[in-house]
Order: sequence, then C-alpha cells, then structure tokens
Amino acid sequence: MVLLSRKADYALLILSYLTEHPSGGNAREVAEQFGLSRPFVANILKDLCHAGYVTSHRGVKGGYALHRPTTEITLAELLEAMDDGFQLTVCTAPEAEAEPCGLEGHCPVQAPMGEIYRRIMDVLRGVTLAEVLTPGSLKHARSAPLPMIAESPATCCVAADAVAALA
Repeated sequence: MVLLSRKADYALLILSYLTEHPSGGNAREVAEQFGLSRPFVANILKDLCHAGYVTSHRGVKGGYALHRPTTEITLAELLEAMDDGFQLTVCTAPEAEAEPCGLEGHCPVQAPMGEIYRRIMDVLRGVTLAEVLTPGSLKHARSAPLPMIAESPATCCVAADAVAALA
C-alpha cells in the first residue's frame, strides 16, 4: 500500500532539488538529477508554481525557484495540493468529493478509519518540508504510539493494522 502518489513523491524530490539549488533550476536539470521523465517534472513544476510553492522565471537563465520557505510548508499542505485532497479511504474524503459507499450508515470501520485519518493529518500538519528535506531531522521526532480506537474486535484488527503502518 502506497500512501504517497508518484506526483507527490516527485514534488518532494523537485522541492529538495530547489532547496539545494537556491538560484533555481529547470525541468531538464531536475529530471536528469533524479532520472525522471522531463515532461512529468515540467507538469509538476507548473502545479507547484500554480499552488504558490515555486516561482517561475522566463528567459535564457529562466527556471524555477522556491517561492516560500520550506519551514512554512507542511507535508499535509503539500500532499493536499498535489493530490487534490489526501484521503485514507473513500469515506474519509471531504464531503463534497466523497464517492458514494454502499456501506455508509452501517459500516463498522467508518468511524475508526475517520479517526485514524484525522490523526494522520494531524501528524502531517506538524511536519514541515524543512524537516523532510533535512537529513536526520526526524530521527528523534517520533511521538508516542497512537492509542487504539476500537469499539469491537473487528474494528480493532483494522485499526491495529492502520496504526501499525504508522509506526
């Protein structure tokens, strides 16, 4: 199970490159650095620019540079901007974007999964890109294990698996 989309993963790589190269860079340079598709990198750079994370400069010396300090951008904010909303399950999507679920109203794991999603987002809101992009900065930032939020044995297994994935 992958929680980060390829687009979000590449956005992190691109931002790491721009952090290491304060004078900026272009799609070709970033693509070559990481062995990525240049058109995909260019599209992500456009999205990052549109979302206000990077700024673009035209011309011979043109390219992209960070627009906001990485200390002011949270991982949750970036993931939501890159993936048009980060969600754990169909039922944890924002109300306006939620897909209909045939089990809604009588699903035994909907509430626990909603709580796990809330906790994950709380953690992601507490992590800045500066922490992600600085080697070793998260080593000692582990918080206490998340307590179980189960009401029944069936729910306990699902919640335990989800919490274990966070550890």
